[in-house]
Amino acid sequence: MNKFTYSFEEGNAKMRSLLGGKGANLCEMTNLGIPVPPGFTISTEACTAFYNNDENLPEGLMEEVTKRIAEVETKIEKKFGDNENPLLFSVRSGAVFSMPGMMDTILNLGLNDETVEGLVKKSSNERFAWDSYRRFIQMFSDVAMSIPKYEFDDIFNDIKKKEGVNSDQEVSVEGLKETVKRYKEKYKEYIKDDFPTDPKKQLEIAIKAVFDSWMNPRAKTYRRLHKIDDNLGTAVNIQSMVFGNMGDNSGTGVCFSRSPSDGENKLFGEFLMNAQGEDVVSGVRTPQSISQLEDTNKNVYDQFLDIIENLEKHYKDMQDVEFTIEDGKLYFLQCRNGKRTARAALNIAVDMYEEGLITKEEALMKLEPNSLNQLMHYQFDPAELKDKVPYAKGLPASPGAASGEIVFTPEAVREKHEAGIKTILVREETSPEDIDGMVLAEGILTARGGMTSHAAVVARGMGKCCVAGTSELRVEENKKIIKGKNGDLKEGDIISIDGTTGTVYLGDIKKIEPSLTGNFGKFMSWADEVRKLGVLTNADTPKDAKTAREFGAEGIGLTRTEHMFFDEARIKNVRKMILADTKEEREKYLAKLLPYQKEDFKGIFEAMDGLPVTVRLLDPPLHEFLPVKDDDIKSIAKDMEIDEEVLRTRIEELKEFNPMLGHRGCRLAVTYPEIYRMQARAIIEAALEVSAEGKTVKPQIMIPLIGELKELKYVKSEILEEINTVFEEKGEEIHYEIGTMIEVPRAALLADEIATEADFFSFGTNDMTQMVFGYSRDDYGKFINEYLDKKIFKVSPFESLDINGVGKLLDMATTLGRKANPNIHIGVCGEAGGDPDSIKFCDEINLDYVSCSPYRVPIARLAAAQAVIEHKFEERDK
Repeated sequence: MNKFTYSFEEGNAKMRSLLGGKGANLCEMTNLGIPVPPGFTISTEACTAFYNNDENLPEGLMEEVTKRIAEVETKIEKKFGDNENPLLFSVRSGAVFSMPGMMDTILNLGLNDETVEGLVKKSSNERFAWDSYRRFIQMFSDVAMSIPKYEFDDIFNDIKKKEGVNSDQEVSVEGLKETVKRYKEKYKEYIKDDFPTDPKKQLEIAIKAVFDSWMNPRAKTYRRLHKIDDNLGTAVNIQSMVFGNMGDNSGTGVCFSRSPSDGENKLFGEFLMNAQGEDVVSGVRTPQSISQLEDTNKNVYDQFLDIIENLEKHYKDMQDVEFTIEDGKLYFLQCRNGKRTARAALNIAVDMYEEGLITKEEALMKLEPNSLNQLMHYQFDPAELKDKVPYAKGLPASPGAASGEIVFTPEAVREKHEAGIKTILVREETSPEDIDGMVLAEGILTARGGMTSHAAVVARGMGKCCVAGTSELRVEENKKIIKGKNGDLKEGDIISIDGTTGTVYLGDIKKIEPSLTGNFGKFMSWADEVRKLGVLTNADTPKDAKTAREFGAEGIGLTRTEHMFFDEARIKNVRKMILADTKEEREKYLAKLLPYQKEDFKGIFEAMDGLPVTVRLLDPPLHEFLPVKDDDIKSIAKDMEIDEEVLRTRIEELKEFNPMLGHRGCRLAVTYPEIYRMQARAIIEAALEVSAEGKTVKPQIMIPLIGELKELKYVKSEILEEINTVFEEKGEEIHYEIGTMIEVPRAALLADEIATEADFFSFGTNDMTQMVFGYSRDDYGKFINEYLDKKIFKVSPFESLDINGVGKLLDMATTLGRKANPNIHIGVCGEAGGDPDSIKFCDEINLDYVSCSPYRVPIARLAAAQAVIEHKFEERDK
């Protein structure tokens, strides 16, 4: 029979996949001698068995649980379900990877009308016992039975109103007893049965509820965002309760060993006396800074400092801990590597290396590459900001600057987003159900909650701007209004929030791009020391080229020339060239386009002085450039002196049923070689002129959509003839290369033939993915979500390279190409060039480079370094 449960003494930190992150760390802390309330963990294997068994608990599990309960009873001399000295449990989820706030917890399990009296006797604190009972009923009803939480909030608020008190702690014992009575009535109203009184039955239901929470919508959304496998399952941690709500000598809190916002090496956390854990993170009460614990109880504070310092040294990472003080005694309920902003992660990694805690390679593995996106956040323009009067001030929960229309629900965010309108999601306090709206909003603003509230933690994880705990505001979500001392705001009003300072402003404010200095440069230099892959950029303008170079790009792997044609001053000549009936007429309009193209290339060559620039010749089908509006058609007809109806007929003839497979790419050059000749001339003339300025120019001309060697030979011969003509005219030459984009599957299969005529291969993974799968990128959105929901795909093949299919073609083409041409250089310039998982594969098949958008260059540099380190660690651990 399978073993499904493990005591905290049996496990360790290396058992994450079996015990979940929380369970493994509870075991590790227990074995380190840290005060941890005794308990046990139900493994992730039990969760898998639960879903394989039609969502029924696996056979034998509850018998194991009963034995584990007996072990805990012996350790702490309490009895589960006892009327004199009751043992109560917390029941928490614990996934392999941390998913803060995404799943559910039940506290104080084991209370009923008899055991609550036993808790009163044992604690000599009637108020504490009944407060714990009302919390348990609400949590159990919400988490296990799906009764809306607000139903119980309304009851408790009514009791407070009747007693004329504002805070939970002020409610009398009689008020708490009345609350419990009405809670149970509400439970029966929904469930049509009495609230369960048997503690073992309560526990069985709670275990099922935690397993069920693994598949709740917000958890599934979170996993999709963070690429966490749905099949991992969650563990269940069943831990003896310690109570922070026993009085003023008890309390609870959460704390990071370093700042999760900027990485500063000082404690960052909050606590509340006479409270349970949910009070701190829910925003129901305003917590105190962790530094104030020293004044409240110095002995506990000193012990806390010592333990958290040891935990950080042990795990070699910033720690996020939850703790409870029960009648002056400190307990640790959880530790994990803390979620943090990218800026904090960067600073922590560099600091820990310089403190001698970790190696450079370990430091490089501390950041998830995509998190570097957070360092690209815009900030408000100081020149505009100095004249702005703050509307309100809250806590700087997650850095960045955001502006948008006020909305109060995630549904409203989605509607506005679909209409192209930027929004700020405003809530009294966020809950896990808000995650869909948080993803799409520009930023989040809450009236309640601290730096470790749900809004703060989730926003930081997303890299989303957030201001939390703006207590001077009252958010009336039902009325869609914000009430503040500086005036009221309604839905649709525009506000700006500064997640770095916690300030809220009225109206939109100009933003400026971030500058990446200090530890960023140092950290990225470490990545460059390690990585093997070159990192180039996809850039179509001098501005993009300059930006990419600042971010560390080593050249341009893709310049898309078609993007240069849509300028208003050029598009008419482009259209006339396309609609021309004769070669001579086409060449007339191409000659007018030549100076524009040349100036574009000169600007890019100048920005990339000394670095290679790969220019892809015209790729899209010609009809994409043609006019569709009546005024544009009439204007072209007049300029070309042709009949309007004749022109409309010509436009109609050029339309294609499936442009992906139609008259585009190198096929254009076979039909109209003069187009590629003009572009080749523009490239080489620009290169010669920039070279004459004393700059080093390395032009590379890329022919797209090749599928046949003779096709490449023909197009290349036309280009070579034009280049040689330019050299003769100018009386000087420059080194250049001609290569091709491998995106047609046939080209990958025949790469050894094509390599005999190519100086380089550049894999266009976007188009190759379309052709390999037979999916259109314009239309696959109609079904891709169903494929993801039904686990046909873990991730869209347009977001991360399809290793098994497209990847196999890349590997094959690389091997064949190098065998035929050992000097060929090979890289990727599609979306895969900026995706960390795809970059790891590119490293494995020994490509020379990846090319990505300018803002993903740092991500690619780090991902390329991590690919090398991961391989090294894998070899070491064999």
